[in-house]
Amino acid sequence: MTVLLTLPAYNEQDGLPPLLESFCRTMKVMNLSHRLIICDNGSRVATLEVIESWMNRLPVDVSVHAGNRTIRDALRLALKVAAEDDVIVTLDADNSHPPELITDMLRHIERGSDVVVASRYRPGARVVGLSRFRHVLSWGARMLCQVCPIGGIRDYTCGFPIYRVSVLRRAFDVYGDHLVTERGFSCMTEILVKISKLKVRMSEVPLVLRYDQKAGVSKMKVGRTVLSTLKLLIRLRFAESGRIPRASRQMVE
Repeated sequence: MTVLLTLPAYNEQDGLPPLLESFCRTMKVMNLSHRLIICDNGSRVATLEVIESWMNRLPVDVSVHAGNRTIRDALRLALKVAAEDDVIVTLDADNSHPPELITDMLRHIERGSDVVVASRYRPGARVVGLSRFRHVLSWGARMLCQVCPIGGIRDYTCGFPIYRVSVLRRAFDVYGDHLVTERGFSCMTEILVKISKLKVRMSEVPLVLRYDQKAGVSKMKVGRTVLSTLKLLIRLRFAESGRIPRASRQMVE
């Protein structure tokens, strides 16, 4: 099995080096084959220089473009080079997500989970370095997600899941480019909700989220993200039934 670390990136020259060091160290300890997939959304030259400096240390596939569907393009790029038994993990490139947690997530995959999410809302989880205001918004976002409940999942918005390649292939077969239609951070919620319609097994592990290690200024517009996520969940729950194309409903059911 190969672990494909799949990163949408935009000006992440500060966060990438410690993140990749930690990822490679974790893979070495586990004796796992690994690969880096980066879809760069028009970063400054410094980010591309960091990416190039890692090309002699691990296999790297890079797509450089300017667009609003970076996570969708990154996942498609990963699927092009992945084998059926591989796994794809996405996380934030700013070094706030600990790659060491992939070890626990893979144990869930070995026990039969198809998607495993690093969650802020499980016993043992902590968030370090986050303001009280952002804590309140985080818990508010959790409550919003009950509009579209997913069995086994409490954290829809953290952005640190691991997927079986076979599940992601099936999701793109069913939804096509409609798997990701959101332009911002709410796209991670969209992917989870839509994949959950495919009757897959999903689980979580507790996450220690390290905002105190976050490199650079946050790119998230909090108010806009909360509003777009709420609109998305209402649309998926009440208007579009998960946006599963009519011709594909039989596959899902």
